[in-house]
This record gives sequence, structure tokens and C-alpha cells, in this order.
Amino acid sequence: MIDPLLNRLLRPSLALVAKPLVHFGISANQVTIFGFVLGMLAVPAIITEHFTLALILILINRVSDGLDGAVARQTQTTDAGGFLDISLDFIFYSAIPFAFIVSHPEQNALAGSLLMLSFTATGSCFLAFAIMASKHNIDNPQYPNKSMHYMGGLAEGFETIVVLCLFCLLPEHFVPIALIYAAACCITAGVRIVTGYQTLKSVD
Repeated sequence: MIDPLLNRLLRPSLALVAKPLVHFGISANQVTIFGFVLGMLAVPAIITEHFTLALILILINRVSDGLDGAVARQTQTTDAGGFLDISLDFIFYSAIPFAFIVSHPEQNALAGSLLMLSFTATGSCFLAFAIMASKHNIDNPQYPNKSMHYMGGLAEGFETIVVLCLFCLLPEHFVPIALIYAAACCITAGVRIVTGYQTLKSVD
């Protein structure tokens, strides 16, 4: 919901941090993969209830997700890099609730599964519309530097980061947090489907 504003605020700082990475020949794809690997290490950390470590790994993953774009803008942006970035992001997002399900299935399975389903809903309509938007050359001025069309919503990247961090800070409250955010994701998916359908229908 506040991703466009956050992107504008953080872009200068990320560009500054990206400069030495570019200087040492580190590519945007390498930053993406590095962040993904560390982020996925949060899964065993959560399962073994090392929540502080998991929180740190999640934050490193999210910082890397911002840095890879900054590095790409200072070197070369590619469709392959954009594809890699968004694919690994979606895998990472679902991996965190999966870890909480594995850690305490009797308590977390229903809420965690519902959250993963809602992630699938938001991600599916997001990617489906991005494909069609590219076909019809539909621009999104709120995200001018993204490799694909970004549909906004109640639950976007920043909100997801906050929720994943809350899981680690308040693991005993995983169920209510997951249920509330799943509802927000379902609302976002519903709005995206309706908005996307109406937009595409107007250009068909």
C-alpha cells in the first residue's frame, strides 16, 4: 500500500550502498541469489525456534531485494533478472509461513495454509495482469523502474515484510496475525482481479 512512497524514500540510500558492489563487479543477480539463500535459512531457524536469527535473515533478504534493483539500475536491467527476482520473492514469502506450520502443525497449520493460499491468490493475479499489461503496453507510473507492471493493493511488499517480522517477534501470536493478513491479501486479490479485468476489457 505504501510501496511507491517507500521506494522513492529508499532509492537514494540503496543507490549509495550499491556503488561499491558495482565497483567490485557484483551483479544484481548475485545479490538476488545471495539474499534468497540467506532468507531461506530462516526456515530451519524458525523450525528450531531461533526467532531472532530468523528475523535477521528475513531482514537481510529484504535489504538484498532492494539492493539488487539498485545494482541493476547502475549496470544493466534485464528481463531475466526481473524474472529471477520476482520468482524467488514469491518462494521466500511462502516459505516463512510454511516454516511456522512445520514447527507447530497442530496450532499453525490452518492459519498458515490459509495465508499461503492468499499469497498464491495475490501473486497469481499480479503476474497474470503483468503479462497482459506488457502485451497491451499498459504503463504504471507508480513503479517506473520495475521490470514488470506492478498492481498495488492493501497487501504489498512492505506490509508483507512487517508481517513476516511480526511472526518472528511474536511467534506465540502467529495464528491471529496470519489470519488478519490472509484477509488483507484476499481483499487485495479481489480488488486486483476486478481492476485488472476492467482495465483489460477496456483495451480489448
